[in-house]
Amino acid sequence: MQTSKSQIEKLFERFPELTALREVLFSALDELLSLYERDGILFLAGNGGSAADCEHICGELMKGFKSKRPLSPEVKKNFADLFGQPGSDTAEKLQNGLRAVSLLSHPGLASAFSNDVDPQLCFAQQLWALGRPGDVFFGISTGGNSKNVLQALMTARVKGIKSILLTGNRKGICEKFADIVIAAPESETYRIQEYHLPIYHALCLALEENIFSTER
Repeated sequence: MQTSKSQIEKLFERFPELTALREVLFSALDELLSLYERDGILFLAGNGGSAADCEHICGELMKGFKSKRPLSPEVKKNFADLFGQPGSDTAEKLQNGLRAVSLLSHPGLASAFSNDVDPQLCFAQQLWALGRPGDVFFGISTGGNSKNVLQALMTARVKGIKSILLTGNRKGICEKFADIVIAAPESETYRIQEYHLPIYHALCLALEENIFSTER
């Protein structure tokens, strides 16, 4: 099936200054679609506002964004056959999702590893333990120099995990280690973040449109 890129085009209509990112955004979308075609996992990491963005992205991917993403009739029947009416009620409310893991969401592990080993390696340690070849790491660093994101990018390359970096135009060191670099056309942190949200919203919408369109 031909990939629909309408959500990315709509992004350019609202933010014409992002048109220069056309090729790299289409590449990122294709990489993410391939990830979910092979049932991989998207791992995300960032700091501060970027950490909140990671959680936000997971929320858009793991449940319905604009679509309700209902379970298939076959799966609903399986719930009903196994559990009767309670199973049917559950199946009607569950939604299909895309596997995404925020590496900010394991405070026990993060605090232990930070205390016992090295706080800069918390993201890398989780990616090393959880990631598999064929997964994708999505790092967010507005300045492009976040050391913990850099360590995770290095780990991704060794593990055979593709990487996408969402950053600004400061040309930080992280760019050298990422497979795909989406650089918002700003250098001031809050302005970069103002572009990051519509960029990742467009990617999440495009994923939903392509993967779940036949289920709507």
